[in-house]
Amino acid sequence: MPRRTEAKPVCLKVGARIRELRKERGMSLQDLADAGALSKGHLSSIEQGLAAITIETVERIATALGVSPFCVITFPEDDELDRLADLARKLSKGDLRKLRKELQTRTTHEPRT
Repeated sequence: MPRRTEAKPVCLKVGARIRELRKERGMSLQDLADAGALSKGHLSSIEQGLAAITIETVERIATALGVSPFCVITFPEDDELDRLADLARKLSKGDLRKLRKELQTRTTHEPRT
């Protein structure tokens, strides 16, 4: 995909999210580029919001980061559901199962408003 000369808002958000997840894991730009089979320059352009990316690239970055593609394109600062998803991804597998069971119980037994 071609490099843009001006970043679009959604591209900036995705790039910032990738940078956040990368830094959270203590990965350098080169580490993530290598793990995702991307060039360091292309990844830098993505993080700056200057490169259009495909779903395949989102998947490669997510796999390299050890998260689901959904995590790459959620923006916890903008949406309550995204905040919950971001918190949930940080839970242990056991705690995540407990949370899922609790949510399933609540959604099947409580009337919707």
